[in-house]
Amino acid sequence: MRILSSDPNRPFLRAALLALALTLAGCASTDSSKPAAPAKAAEPAKQAAPATATPAAPATPASTGIAAPSGDMGSIVFFRPSKFVGAAVSFKVREGETELGKLSSGTYFVAQVPPGAHAYTVHSEAKDVLNLEVERGQTYYVQGSISMGVMVGRPNLAPSDAATFASMKDKLKDSAAKKK
Repeated sequence: MRILSSDPNRPFLRAALLALALTLAGCASTDSSKPAAPAKAAEPAKQAAPATATPAAPATPASTGIAAPSGDMGSIVFFRPSKFVGAAVSFKVREGETELGKLSSGTYFVAQVPPGAHAYTVHSEAKDVLNLEVERGQTYYVQGSISMGVMVGRPNLAPSDAATFASMKDKLKDSAAKKK
């Protein structure tokens, strides 16, 4: 198809091609930390190391500096590594309409939740949901990240483990402590 300069639809065609290019660019993701398949549930901290391995000092809630869950509750540690890409974007983690905390680049927070099924959401131009089955007395780890979006970064939540959190905890700030 040849487009002539006197074609009255040319500005419309350029706008349509630009919109198509931006849409396709938004589908590409540069963040490989998000699993390809939908996340089922985070592993409890006690299952962070394989049964056959005998690490010298396995990462547990005590070794990560996170207090054990109180009473009949479970703990979920939401954390986001400090990265330059997406550093200006922060997002709120919610369960239903309840805001549990905010994740900025290089922050974490701990949520005490009752046992049972939970669905945690984050969103900007797109929505991501992580479903967890929480058991009493267990600590779970969820890593937040930002991937490329059309207009703004897209937040993601993915199951993680105590060892990953422990390896970066010294570089993270408690986002809940800022509110106090």
